Parts: sequence; structure tokens; C-alpha cells
Amino acid sequence: MSHRLPQRRDVLRLLGASSLGTTVLPLFAQDAKLPKLVTVSGAITEVVYLLGAQAQLVGTDTTSLYPAAARSTPKVGYMRQLSAEGLLSLKPDAIIATNESGPAVVLDQVRSAGVKVEIIEADHSWGEVQRKVQAVGRAAAREAQARELQARLDTEWGQVQQRVAAAAGKGRKPRVLFVLSHSASPQVSGEKTAAHSVIGFAGGVNALGGFQGYRPMTAEAMASAAPDIILTSTQSIEAHGGVDRFWERPELALTPAFRKRSLITQDALLLLGFGPRMPSAVAELHEKFLAALA
Repeated sequence: MSHRLPQRRDVLRLLGASSLGTTVLPLFAQDAKLPKLVTVSGAITEVVYLLGAQAQLVGTDTTSLYPAAARSTPKVGYMRQLSAEGLLSLKPDAIIATNESGPAVVLDQVRSAGVKVEIIEADHSWGEVQRKVQAVGRAAAREAQARELQARLDTEWGQVQQRVAAAAGKGRKPRVLFVLSHSASPQVSGEKTAAHSVIGFAGGVNALGGFQGYRPMTAEAMASAAPDIILTSTQSIEAHGGVDRFWERPELALTPAFRKRSLITQDALLLLGFGPRMPSAVAELHEKFLAALA
């Protein structure tokens, strides 16, 4: 039986399953002349709300489901399957997206129609979060607010990384395996993935290396990875039918994590979105990593 290797689009579709709520900053006085925006990324949409610019949103993509209010915005479709007609019908002044969005020809058509298109490089770094805040600030004409938000986020991030670094000197780092399990064929993450970066930021070590992207979860891979902890999204658990059904996967029985039932879950957008909630997401993971090794 052949296995389809997941593309970035598989992970990004999973990000669209979030159903959490949030508290956002108070709405600024509205100005009819402020740019109208379309955001193509759940993390970018979060920034818009944190800057109080949600009244400027005329459309978002299907991964933009946080905060809850974003679910009621007009949708332009999945971020990798955009259409020029759909985008232009909303008459935006600017579209803010990442380099994971497309097709490229569609974005070129939108540019040709006179719409500003901000493309942010997604490289799974803290710099990616900073670029998202800066791009929204520029496009929304809220650069002062963006600088204030960035300063706060940078402080939070620095504090989290200090805690992680302090803990690293007191004991071994846990071996963590991320499982993407929203279908009948679970996949595991290697290098150059959002999961790989997040595991490292939270003080763990990716139990799998030597390859980039995702591979099928096989018995051989599980035995060689020997993870202390299995990390997955809450959406993956839901798709699997619950925690008990997840642990029924025979491949997992070969791991140290199985013997302790060491499983950590987090909302997909929070875990892999590289948005403004990343400091809290990494802090939460770090504490759970420490608890799992205790």
C-alpha cells in the first residue's frame, strides 16, 4: 500500500479546525479611510484583532477561526486554493498572506488589479511572528500599535526562552515525537517543520531527524525514535475518536511514551500557527515537558 506524504497544506488545513475564544484589545475609533484588509493565515488574522483593526477586515481564509469572531467573517477559501475573482470581489486595499498561500498566479492577478499584496516568509522562527505583526501594522495603517504589540510579545518571548534555557541546564531534554493524525494514515514530523521548531523552543528534542517534512508513522520509525512524549493536536485526537482510540495505534506500543501514556495535546493553530500566542503556547508546552519527565 502506498502512503501519501503530507504537504504543508495538510498541516495548514488542520490549523483551520480551532474553535477557541479569546479576549482582544478594545476597538479603536473607526476611520472610514482606513485600508480594507483580507488576511490569508489564521495567525495573521489574530494580529489584526489584537491591533483592534477587525472592523477593517473584509475577508479571511478558512484557517482564520481564532478568535471566535473571525469565524463569521466572509471567507475567501483555503489559503492554497485562492481565486482572484473571490479576492477582488471583496474590494480590499491590501491582502496579507504568507509564502504558503497561493496559487502564485492568483496573487499576481490581484496585484495587477492594483491591490497591495503583503507576503510574509514563513520559516518557523520568532522572526516569522515579528514579520506578521509588522506586516499587519503597515497594511492596516496601525504601525504605532504594531510596535507596541511587538514590544510586549518580544518581552514575553524573551521571558519564556529564559525559563527554557534555565531548565535545560538541570536535566536531559525530553525526546518528543509530533504525530499528525487527522486521517487514517498518521504522519510524523521531521526537520524543517513547524512542529520541529516548536519542540525545540519548548526545550525538547525532535525524536526523529535525518529527513525534512513528514513521513508515514511506521513501526520501524517508532521503535528507532523512542520518544518520551507524543505531541499532537487536539484536532488529531478528535479525528481519531478520542485519546483511547489514539493509543490503540499498534506503532505507538513500541515507544517509551506508550508505557507511560505520555501524551500532550494542544490546539493546532496555537501549536503550529506561529502567531502572537506563541509565547504562551511554548510556555505551556515547556511546563508539560517538565511534568512528563518528573
